[in-house]
Amino acid sequence: MKQIWRVITFTRELWRYYLLVSVFTILLAGMSQLQPLFTKGTIDQITKLSHGGHPDITLVAIFAIAIFLSDFGATIFSNIGGHIGDLLMIKQQRLLSERYFKHLLSLPQQYFDTELTGKIINRMSRGISQISQFTQMMSNNFLQFIFSTVFSLIIVFYYSWQVGLMLTLLYPVFIWLTTRTSSRWQGYQKTINAEQDAASGRFAEAIGQVKVVKSYLQEKRELSVFSKHLGTAVKTTKPQSMFWHKQDVVRRSVLNVIFLAIYAYIFIAAAHGRYSISTMVLLIQYAALIRIPIFSISFLVDQTQRTISNTKDYFEAMDEQPAIVDADAASELKVTEAAINFKDVTFAYKDGNAVLKGVSFDLPADSKTALVGESGEGKTTITSMLLRLYSVDSGSITIDGQDITHVTQASLRQNIAVVFQEPALFSGTVRENIAYANPRATDKQVIAAANAANAHEFISKFDKGYDSEIGERGLKLSGGQKQRLAIARALLKDAPILILDEATSSLDSKSERMVQEALERLMKGRTTLIIAHRLSTIQAVDQIVTIRGGLVDEVGSPANLAKSKGIYAQLLELQSQSSESNKKKLKNYEIAG
Repeated sequence: MKQIWRVITFTRELWRYYLLVSVFTILLAGMSQLQPLFTKGTIDQITKLSHGGHPDITLVAIFAIAIFLSDFGATIFSNIGGHIGDLLMIKQQRLLSERYFKHLLSLPQQYFDTELTGKIINRMSRGISQISQFTQMMSNNFLQFIFSTVFSLIIVFYYSWQVGLMLTLLYPVFIWLTTRTSSRWQGYQKTINAEQDAASGRFAEAIGQVKVVKSYLQEKRELSVFSKHLGTAVKTTKPQSMFWHKQDVVRRSVLNVIFLAIYAYIFIAAAHGRYSISTMVLLIQYAALIRIPIFSISFLVDQTQRTISNTKDYFEAMDEQPAIVDADAASELKVTEAAINFKDVTFAYKDGNAVLKGVSFDLPADSKTALVGESGEGKTTITSMLLRLYSVDSGSITIDGQDITHVTQASLRQNIAVVFQEPALFSGTVRENIAYANPRATDKQVIAAANAANAHEFISKFDKGYDSEIGERGLKLSGGQKQRLAIARALLKDAPILILDEATSSLDSKSERMVQEALERLMKGRTTLIIAHRLSTIQAVDQIVTIRGGLVDEVGSPANLAKSKGIYAQLLELQSQSSESNKKKLKNYEIAG
């Protein structure tokens, strides 16, 4: 019940809509209860003929009109309630989607490191869809079921407490028969959801990297993996459905027997003269009105079980703790020189894998520092910690003497620009992507940034210039063009600190030269931390920090470290002796040469 109550209260902001839907549902239930009463009144008038009396024709006509009006009223109330229900559903979906997206954006980076994008999307879609269906069922079917049942039982008890008691006993019997199947059904549903999430995750990966799939001729393999997960979901659905429907046969058979007893009692009692013909018809009609919702309990319980199962992952995501928020006394970061200090910084991922074990080094103001180390040594983790995408386990990171854990995240990230190895662009126009950090930037500012990034020339050749659509993740652009747009975006942000995951190794010589020129302009006058992928880049920095075993191995200028016989000196030696073996060793350091 805890999960169901959470579903019910999760969108309580929409209570006015719930209230209105409920009111019209109650009115609709009331309309449906009037017709048997009018029918009884009509029969009472007509049966006067058999006793030598005279029926009141006017009253019979009034009953006929009353039946029409109750029918017409039900039509009106049903459609007004349906209209309000439609508005409720779309507003609810918007509210749930925005809340989910907002919460995801607040989660720490580690959550996204361990979750497939397809799973995150599928959980949102399934959870929100199920919550919408459940609330619609509660406000329409369930409320109508409750009130029509209550109204019917009150009237039945008025005319026959024996029939009323028998009808009342239906509910605990049927609910018990239904709920005892719940845990086993949910076990099946958990497996189905897991397989569908895995299929969606693989689907998103394959579509997102469709060039790789096609170039390696792995279409059949990807389809096979996708189909395997969906096939398991199908196989699991078969026993789940069989189990549910077998149990439903048992439930309905029990009901059929009980209704046999009810109808037999009514008929026999009427035959003995205990009920008039009109009362017998009234009791049969109300029994039929109760029969419909009681047989709908299977549907209600089925939907309730689906809601519990299908919203579990949604609420688990909503229960994830947001990234560490700003401390109450957090101040705005004030950057004067942009001097950075890492002091005894340690960090381990949730799985216990210690990446940094006491890292200490300085980044002097207006300097270029290259991080060098083998893959997995924590270079990217260091840059992520500077952005506070991860928080230090111990030690400190300061900027101009200010501990970054004591300043607001917004002010910290406002002072740092990032150019990633893979340029992260969005669908939309060239202008929107360059101005991503400053959507209010003027055309003059956007063009100036593009010029400085050596991007204006190729942008001007597009049919729509800066208003040209670049496709999802910039798929309409070449690698060099994407990198130059990413650099233009960082230039427009104009932050005093720059994180640069250099990405020129996969470009052709002309694109590499233009990107490198743009990078030089970008780094000028900024404190820059570089994850370098070329020795030529490393040789041009002010200092090198080498990482080995989670610790700082060496710090010094390229000239000094070239003589130290450390990691950098070894890389220079590997490059000077070109061989396949040496190239492999360079790749371990993510160095292209």
